[in-house]
Amino acid sequence: MNSQTQDFQKTLEIIWKSSIQTFKPPKKLKVSEWADNHRVLTSESSAEAGQWKTSRAEYQRGIMDTLNDRDIETIVIMSSAQVGKTEILLNILGYHIAHDPAPMLVVMPTLEMARAFSTQRLSKMITASDALRGKVKDSKSRDSGNTILSKSFGGGFVVISGSNSPASLSSRPCRIVLLDEVDRYQPTPEGDPVDLARKRTSTFWNRKIIMTSTPTIDGMSRIQDAWNTSDQRKYHVPCPHCNTYQHLEWSNIKWDEDLKNVNYVCKSCGVLIDESDKPYMMQNGKWIQEGNKSSVAGFHLNELYSSWRTWKEVVESFLVAKNNPEQLRVWVNTSLGECFAEKGEEIESDSLLNRRENYDHETIPENVVVLTCGIDCQSDRIEAQVVGWSAENQVYVIEYKIFWGDPNQLEVWKELDEYLLSSFTKENNHKLKIAITCIDSGYATQSVYGFVKPRQGRRVFAVKGQSISGKPIANRPTQSGRQRVSLYPIGTDTAKDTLFSWLNVAEEDQAGYIHFPSTVDEEYFKQLTAEKRIIKFHRGQKKLVWKQTRERNEALDCFVYALAGFYILSPNLNKIKTKSETQEAQPKQEKRKNLINRRRKNHWVNDW
Repeated sequence: MNSQTQDFQKTLEIIWKSSIQTFKPPKKLKVSEWADNHRVLTSESSAEAGQWKTSRAEYQRGIMDTLNDRDIETIVIMSSAQVGKTEILLNILGYHIAHDPAPMLVVMPTLEMARAFSTQRLSKMITASDALRGKVKDSKSRDSGNTILSKSFGGGFVVISGSNSPASLSSRPCRIVLLDEVDRYQPTPEGDPVDLARKRTSTFWNRKIIMTSTPTIDGMSRIQDAWNTSDQRKYHVPCPHCNTYQHLEWSNIKWDEDLKNVNYVCKSCGVLIDESDKPYMMQNGKWIQEGNKSSVAGFHLNELYSSWRTWKEVVESFLVAKNNPEQLRVWVNTSLGECFAEKGEEIESDSLLNRRENYDHETIPENVVVLTCGIDCQSDRIEAQVVGWSAENQVYVIEYKIFWGDPNQLEVWKELDEYLLSSFTKENNHKLKIAITCIDSGYATQSVYGFVKPRQGRRVFAVKGQSISGKPIANRPTQSGRQRVSLYPIGTDTAKDTLFSWLNVAEEDQAGYIHFPSTVDEEYFKQLTAEKRIIKFHRGQKKLVWKQTRERNEALDCFVYALAGFYILSPNLNKIKTKSETQEAQPKQEKRKNLINRRRKNHWVNDW
């Protein structure tokens, strides 16, 4: 073989090797590997700007890399806040834009949240990362296909939608679907948003569906339902003293009264684990499957694992929330990543009957600083309930009174008006008037409007109950009727949720505890507990509704309207208490002079 032939063969070998390298598919990276190599965090979107490090929160690695498991179709993340759920979703998006192009759909609870996610998180990630910046077409280009809610790239696209936009949930097929905060989705006329989004993936054999959320109410939580069908993985970490692996649970957190020492008690050796050992534990943890084998991989995390929250901070948030049923529910959801079990339907009237105390409307408790009144109209009577509110967040039923007469006749309204103008005497002889009154306008509507119209300056308002889940207790008023009366829509479901959570408070010194006077009878308590919450299916979807279990429920309705009045008024109870105490300490002559001046200037009703 001559030298010319040898040179030719060598040239062919070089060309062949070069061709192999050119056309060789890129190394298949895992999601965590791609993020560690290519994801860059900006100071605008993260408190820790710079190169992404999965090791910063090692538990994220197992979640992200499950995306590369061919046997897993759905990934469910049921967790607390502050554990990096959104960052996981962003890494998955970045991985598929740069490394494994695919048509993708991201669903947020609302369109507004979808726009915020796109502009504040996704776009900033693309701009900051070299591996992404050149992949997504320039939005300034006329044919870029890059808008706030839609971004195209070679081999795929990302559509960002709100769960309240059914049209975008049922258009183009997608291989990757990311569903964020699914417990905040609202059903649409076209069906459940999760089902609509899932159907988008039906044509892909290698589809992936990722669902995340903090859970909400037990039995009503989408993420809980999905978690129950999964293989239920929990992150187990080693004890630094005995090396026993265990899942971190709230019941094992112990603290001193002054919170100088907050520790975790090992389930095995019982030794107190210091917060300083947490990085070692997290770095050496592992996901352990506790459920049956499934194509749904489920991951559960609470705030005790968070790299951005200390155990002391978790305890502090618990101490703030523990005495307030509403705050405690939020804490259980957002800190423990667990569903809150409602107990409202378990309340029995007899248990409340035994809680009556030795006070009545003639001498009301001294710590009451604001009075509100809720009124319900029936065909032959008007029923009213006065409720007192203290700066210690205690609730006092002051009086339940019935005014007999046809609400379409003036006589009964005159009697009611005199009552609303009357004063209630406290134990210290200080007098209070009703600060706000809410009257249900569902019955005898025009008579109610006629009564409240000239009295709105005294905060006597018409209200209209709306049984809509999640609706705030108090909402902006609308102008209604020929009289142009201010009509306040009331979220009755939310109000009942609140009341029943308070009725379950058993300790008198806890916020939300409801006190009852000696004057209310057994019938009152039967009416107060005349409804319970049940799960109802509407068009195939779960819906939590309040169902009446007894014929009469006026006591409950009146309490709801009195509570609505409190929320409409939104008083600063501590400020009012301080002001009242100051006024009581003033000389009588000076006090009277100040009172007259205030009334002239502000037309105040309740001396505050």
